[in-house]
Amino acid sequence: MKNEKIYEEYWQAIIENNSTYDDVFYYAVKSTGIFCRPSCKSRPPKKENVRIYIEVKEAIENGFRPCKRCKPNGLRLPDEEWVNQITEYIEKYYKKQLTLDILADICHGSPYHLQRTFKKIIGISPVEYIQQIRINKAKEMLTTTSKPIVEIGSTVGMNNTSYFITLFKKITGDTPN
Repeated sequence: MKNEKIYEEYWQAIIENNSTYDDVFYYAVKSTGIFCRPSCKSRPPKKENVRIYIEVKEAIENGFRPCKRCKPNGLRLPDEEWVNQITEYIEKYYKKQLTLDILADICHGSPYHLQRTFKKIIGISPVEYIQQIRINKAKEMLTTTSKPIVEIGSTVGMNNTSYFITLFKKITGDTPN
């Protein structure tokens, strides 16, 4: 009962971004693999995805990375590791709508910093990276299935067929046919 009461108190601190709890505890989010200070201004996580840690060391030992936005306990992620985290997310969720704002929010950074850092490390923008992933998946599907182009475009997250065909030709030099 006591632990439940403390958890509820901590949960309130998280959703209220209460800075008085900073350095009292840290919270990690299972779905993102990131841990934050209670005062972090990122979007509030789902309660069932939250894990509470008293020390930074515990969160790191459990496989969580420090947030780039709130920098728990002064820790920072190297840019390469942060961009790697973003590319892994894109590769896993390329079928969903992904914008710079969405990626920045999920990965706890600003859209401007994400765009600049991603391009510096990968050599292309996050949007170009998403497009490459989608077109590569579409090429794979075109050679291994007999699905129509409309369905393939939709499957890889591109519901506008004419845009899909135009982008496919721009990137590969060929039409999907």
